[in-house]
Amino acid sequence: MDDWRDFAQQMASLARDLLAQETLDDTLERITSAATELLEDCDAAGILILRGNQVQSLAPTEQVVIDSDDLQGRLGEGPCFDAARTSEGERQFRIADFGDEAQRWPRYVPEARKLNLGSMMGFLLFTEDEDLGALNLYSYRPGAFSEADEKAGWLLASHAAVAFSSARTHAQMQQAIGTRHTIGEAMGILMGRHRLTEDQAFAVLRRYSQDNNVKLRTVAAQVCEQGGLP
Repeated sequence: MDDWRDFAQQMASLARDLLAQETLDDTLERITSAATELLEDCDAAGILILRGNQVQSLAPTEQVVIDSDDLQGRLGEGPCFDAARTSEGERQFRIADFGDEAQRWPRYVPEARKLNLGSMMGFLLFTEDEDLGALNLYSYRPGAFSEADEKAGWLLASHAAVAFSSARTHAQMQQAIGTRHTIGEAMGILMGRHRLTEDQAFAVLRRYSQDNNVKLRTVAAQVCEQGGLP
């Protein structure tokens, strides 16, 4: 990572590209593919989401990302775990050589070396309001990532976090709009079939949802599909 002027231009172009993606999945895939494009020695990249001790791999560019994430989830240790649940002030890491980290992660490292992983970097994806997961970059070659690469990865992660948060918010809004539309359509069906008011129709949906422990949007979708309550 020697030509910072060129890299800055690439980052500016990427920032616009990320915000232009149509879906959350498209945004995440563009983030991880950008990592392998911008960092010469990055062989694979992925985003890890940690919920309790359960891991989820998002937008992996190679199968090795999924294998590494699954391995850490099964063993309950590893660098991605540390990055995803780190405290403030420890938001990134760089592993120069997996062969030197056996003491730090005694169960994970031997298995990671079987995956031919040589070195990696990880960056917490965060905004002022939320932590989103960790962007993890892998190389099959030990000593692949320099201090300059780490700075470049941090810049990429900063742009990625903003785009990730924006895309997720948009997806949640779209889902909420779709849910409201479905509930409104279901209420209209019940009002027409049973001569109910809006309040009564909504009360019927809510009561069925509570009595059967089914989400309201699921009940509404079933009413729309079947023309009435299941």
